[in-house]
Amino acid sequence: MKYYLYIITNYKNTVLYLGVTNNLKRRIKEHKDRTNDGFSSKYKCNKLIWFEEFEDIRLAIDMEKKMKKWKRKYKENLINEKNPKWNDLNELI
Repeated sequence: MKYYLYIITNYKNTVLYLGVTNNLKRRIKEHKDRTNDGFSSKYKCNKLIWFEEFEDIRLAIDMEKKMKKWKRKYKENLINEKNPKWNDLNELI
C-alpha cells in the first residue's frame, strides 16, 4: 500500500496544512468539498501544492510530525523545489 504526505494551501497561499493519507485523490476531494470540519475547512485549504509518496505509514507520520515543527520558510523551500509556481497538483494524482 502507498501512503502520502501532502501540503495544501488556500487560494491566496497564506495558510499551509500538512496531512497523511492512503488515498490522496479521495482526501484532496474531501478538502475541496469541505466534507470534514476542521482546520483545512475553516481556512479554505484545498489546493494541493506538494506531496511525497511513502511505502511505510510510520515513515510518513514521522515526517509529518517533523515538518509540522518546521518554520514556514523551510516548508516553502520544500514546495518551491518541486512546484515553484505553487500550482494545484490535483491533476497529477
